[in-house]
Amino acid sequence: MSAAQETERVWAALDGFHIEVPSWGFANTGTRFGKFVQGGAATTIEEKFADAAEVNKLTGASPTVALHVLWDLPGGKADVPVIQALEKKHGVKSGSINPNLFQDLEYKFGSIANPSSEIRANALAHLLDSVEIGRALGSKDVSLWIADGSNYPGTQSIRKRIVWMEEVLGATHAALGEGQRMLIEYKPFEPAFYHTDIADWGMALELARRAGPKAKVLVDTGHHYQGTNIEQIVAWLLHVDQLGGFHFNDRKYADDDLTLGSIDPYQLFRIFHEILNSTKEDQAGIAFMIDQSHNLKGKMEAMVQSVVTAQEIYAKTALVDRARLAELQQACRLVEAEECFRTAFWQDVRPLVREWRKSRGLPVDPLKALTESGYVEKITGERESKNAKSVSSYA
Repeated sequence: MSAAQETERVWAALDGFHIEVPSWGFANTGTRFGKFVQGGAATTIEEKFADAAEVNKLTGASPTVALHVLWDLPGGKADVPVIQALEKKHGVKSGSINPNLFQDLEYKFGSIANPSSEIRANALAHLLDSVEIGRALGSKDVSLWIADGSNYPGTQSIRKRIVWMEEVLGATHAALGEGQRMLIEYKPFEPAFYHTDIADWGMALELARRAGPKAKVLVDTGHHYQGTNIEQIVAWLLHVDQLGGFHFNDRKYADDDLTLGSIDPYQLFRIFHEILNSTKEDQAGIAFMIDQSHNLKGKMEAMVQSVVTAQEIYAKTALVDRARLAELQQACRLVEAEECFRTAFWQDVRPLVREWRKSRGLPVDPLKALTESGYVEKITGERESKNAKSVSSYA
């Protein structure tokens, strides 16, 4: 491949690459042991929008911000005008709408799979409110992560809980408007450690199929057992037209929520390869989002670093010679095929990415530009006293 062809491929890939940032990624978060407060963390929805807009200004890749309903719209649908005003002010749009079915104390024994019909009805009402919020904001996706499950054998009927989930998800799907989708996420454990109601991609896939054609599967790269071949899951979901989107992060042990690409960038490359090896129609329907917790790194620095990493690895994937790779695979020329694949991964695309940024009027080095802008110092000065007093709420 000539240098001109490499440039064309990388630039075309970057022009089409967008990755959503989460509002909660700018707020104070922590672990089950406590919260780690940062002076510059966002304390209001306006501050979250301001931070998201700054990330987009620096990277050119994040024009939308995911919203968590109870944290960002505590008044429900009544808060929609506030969000719309922030969109206009800061130049970034609302992205996926994320209901919260794990925070309220009534969900101790589950939400949409709770044995109580009253609690299931409350969960459904929240989901329907989330659909209405998404419709009002023009958001395509309502993303569902269900924390339901149990910790002890024999304490719950797994079969009954499947039926209850099908009923609630079916009712939610029926409420979706034109252009809306419902993305169903899965997770093998935590907070449920004996059985989780939606524990893997097969369960999410079947629930999505039973809910209806507007339901798809959402893959979180942290939500798998050690050694899981995530790109194989991606290939299968692409094959059956059920891949709705991703929550990207990285992990060493379990759902660690480490910054994207910090532990296994090759895995992200392999995932992107399966996507870019699919049709343009398949690619168009996949929503990319960052979902990670920046407890030790600075919020802004970590988010910019993650978006930049995603851009660079996506650019690497664009350089795979897919025609040549297909020939080698067909001929079972294993070493040559692997080298064809690995060559793209090991290529330093940063000069090409810098040139792309320059040509698009973006900072050549987003992290350096963030440092030189004084933005982090500015927001820390404005928010430090509020953060010192606010240590009780999660986001």
